[in-house]
Amino acid sequence: MAQRSKEAHFLFLMIVGLLAWLVPGAGHLVLGKKRHAAVIFVTVVLTLCTGLYIGSVGVVNPVGAKPWYVAQVMNTPAVAALGQITRSGEYPVHGRPSEIGQIYTSIAGLLNLLCIVNAVYLAHLRRIESVGD
Repeated sequence: MAQRSKEAHFLFLMIVGLLAWLVPGAGHLVLGKKRHAAVIFVTVVLTLCTGLYIGSVGVVNPVGAKPWYVAQVMNTPAVAALGQITRSGEYPVHGRPSEIGQIYTSIAGLLNLLCIVNAVYLAHLRRIESVGD
């Protein structure tokens, strides 16, 4: 019985983490933290959109800028779809806008990664508190 409970808990943590990655803030929303979810969603999406506006979709470059791309994919799987579109090289971006756009989109991804970890941690704490009672 205890093994099944651990498996269910692990599955719940995985679901929270996956939802938090699919839509920024969704992990916190599942946990009932609506304000946190709203703040996370607005912050991450606006930062990502600002980076895309400054540098165009060409800043999501899975071929020429792999380290940046890894951080950018932490936003949402939609960024990976943008990466497939820009893989052909039809959206070249050069100079300062490219650099600033990469920084903004990568920071948005890393911020979302922190929020994913926080959501999973809060879900784990919820389990510990319920077992302790």
